[in-house]
Amino acid sequence: MHDFHYKNGKLFCENVAVEDLVKQAGSPLYVYSQKTIVENVNRLEIALAPLDVTICYAMKANASLGILGLMACMELGFDVVSIGELRKVHFAGGDTKRCVFAGVGKTEAEITDALKLGIYSFNVESVPELERINRIAGKLHKKAPVSIRVNPNVDAETHAKITTGTYANKFGIAFEEVEAIYRKAKRSYKNLHLKGVQMHIGSQLTDTAPFVKAVKKMIPLVKTLRDKYDIEFFSLGGGIGIAYQDALESGSADWWQTKGKNFISPEKFADALIPLLQPLGVKILIEPGRFIVGNAGILVTRVEYVKQTPKKNFVVVDAAMN
Repeated sequence: MHDFHYKNGKLFCENVAVEDLVKQAGSPLYVYSQKTIVENVNRLEIALAPLDVTICYAMKANASLGILGLMACMELGFDVVSIGELRKVHFAGGDTKRCVFAGVGKTEAEITDALKLGIYSFNVESVPELERINRIAGKLHKKAPVSIRVNPNVDAETHAKITTGTYANKFGIAFEEVEAIYRKAKRSYKNLHLKGVQMHIGSQLTDTAPFVKAVKKMIPLVKTLRDKYDIEFFSLGGGIGIAYQDALESGSADWWQTKGKNFISPEKFADALIPLLQPLGVKILIEPGRFIVGNAGILVTRVEYVKQTPKKNFVVVDAAMN
């Protein structure tokens, strides 16, 4: 649900007419609904309340300083994929110690700076990365918090370009190899704190079934890592999808009770996964991005020209690359 609606033929964001914002600020401009963002976060927190859960906002979804500041005020964690994003969290007032650092190509400089700033955990994508983090942490006389990103080889049933949890993707370490890597890390990499384990199977999932399949596959591994290496968290990654078709209509509760009744929601996500996750007895992390902000903003643009050609008509706007 969201807070964009028409009233007497005029588009409103919450109780503010969008055309009034254009008069004040000009165009083009982005308009965000704080109420929508807060309600999206609250729905996740309420649905997942039976778990010890931390929400780490995936700031790749929208890294506006205003939005990051709001997330910081709500005491969310953050999912970052570069040192620039981590610094931006810090600048916006967020707590870097609630940040997970993801990405397959972390540089030596990024790892060094992240360790100096202090983060919750690195989501580690490969053995060479694990070795690099261990070496740099040793030089800095620090214990680096790490979690292995597991590739569970589960089809997310989403668009091929945003599927990340199969062996055809570059992300994570193959499920069958993970336990041996934890064993080696415990024995040989003395500058690491084996803090958790992570997965992320894809983006824009509109059904709970792929999440359930992946979690069921991960449960025996999580139990083993908990018992042998005392890990404290299991991160499910992100991926909860939003409604693009009927985007404006989906702001109302009525839409979700009719057309959207089979669409994923925080409540359906929680109902499907809490029975699987609660017995694990570890902290649960989720890394939503699109779900929190994807329906909370609009781009407002002005039509400058309508250009007619023999083939088609073009509407030229002031937000385009003209």
